[in-house]
Amino acid sequence: MGFHTLPPMIVMGVQGSGKSTIGTALAKKLNVPFVDGDSLHSSENIRLMASGHALTDQERLPWLHAVGERLAAAGDHGLVMACSALKEAYRRVLTPNDVPDGAVRFVYLDVPADVLRDRLEHRAHHYAPPELLESQLATLEPPRDAIRLDGTLPPDEIVRAARSALSV
Repeated sequence: MGFHTLPPMIVMGVQGSGKSTIGTALAKKLNVPFVDGDSLHSSENIRLMASGHALTDQERLPWLHAVGERLAAAGDHGLVMACSALKEAYRRVLTPNDVPDGAVRFVYLDVPADVLRDRLEHRAHHYAPPELLESQLATLEPPRDAIRLDGTLPPDEIVRAARSALSV
C-alpha cells in the first residue's frame, strides 16, 4: 500500500472476544501498526487484574488516557488498537469532544457469554483470569456507534467483514 489516510481503529469487546487476534489480523491486512491496549496498563493494574480484582473506573482512567494518547499520535496514518472500551464514558475518554466524529472507528466483537467462558477456560498466557469475565459483562455498555460484528465467526471472515464495513 502506498500513502493513505486511515483513521485509527479500536477493536473492542470483553475479555475473550478476540480483540487481539482480530486486531492483529486487521492491522496486517491494512498494513498499519497494531497495539494491544493491555500492553499499556500499569504494572499495578496488571497485578490487580492478575489477582482477580476488577478495575474500578478510577484505576482504569490512566490506562484509558494512555490508549487515547497512542491513538491521537497515530493521526490519519492508521493504527489498530485492541481495547475493551466497555463503557460509553470510556469511549468518550478515547475520543474527546475535540475529536471529530469518525476520527476513531470502533469495531465491536459481539460474542455470547457461554462462548466467552469456553474460550477463557482454554486460553493460556494472559494475566486476566476468567473470573473477571462476569464483571466485564456487567460493565459492558454495547456501543451504538460501532461496527458490530459476530465474534464467533472465523477470524478471516471477521476481518473481511470489518474491512467491508470500514470501506478499507
